[in-house]
Amino acid sequence: MSLVTEEIKAKAEVYYGDEICQEKSKLLLKEVGLPNGLLPLKDMVECGYVKETGFVWLKQKKKTEHKFAAVGKLASYATEVTAYVEPNKIKKLTGVKTRELLLWITLSEITVDDPPTGKITFKTPAGLFMTFPVAAFQVAEPPLPPAPAKEDVKAEAKGDNGPVKVVAVAAVTAAPPPTVAVAAAAATAQGVKEA
Repeated sequence: MSLVTEEIKAKAEVYYGDEICQEKSKLLLKEVGLPNGLLPLKDMVECGYVKETGFVWLKQKKKTEHKFAAVGKLASYATEVTAYVEPNKIKKLTGVKTRELLLWITLSEITVDDPPTGKITFKTPAGLFMTFPVAAFQVAEPPLPPAPAKEDVKAEAKGDNGPVKVVAVAAVTAAPPPTVAVAAAAATAQGVKEA
């Protein structure tokens, strides 16, 4: 039985398709201060987030398993993963289990230390917990494309004593959101005329 009702969906930001859901889930984890590789689901069909309550859900086509090589732990993700997120914490987690010896153990909470110590803690409903380095769950993001070459921008303005030439040099970077660094040299003195 799904925890995601139509009533919840009506209040949420809902996305469909693997590519956008991958992007949004990593962005959400980053926004709340958790490592972006914490929920490595595959073939996601739907994800959603209710900002007012922090409720989030991720749906994938089939159950998947993922081994976090840095810590040697195997995790299982059900077709539906739900949780409530807040800064540095995932609570009331459903759909995620970890393998310990021969048993699958349900996880219910994940927290990152605040102030940051570089540790992340996973808790079970029974109160058992394990702590690992945060870096073990961080995925390297692809590098940004190189910035385009600088462009000279020329414009004319009319001053008190006739036209004035204004030259500005702009460098555009590809960082989201795009930012423009402008270094401008402008003629402001009176009596400067275009040659």
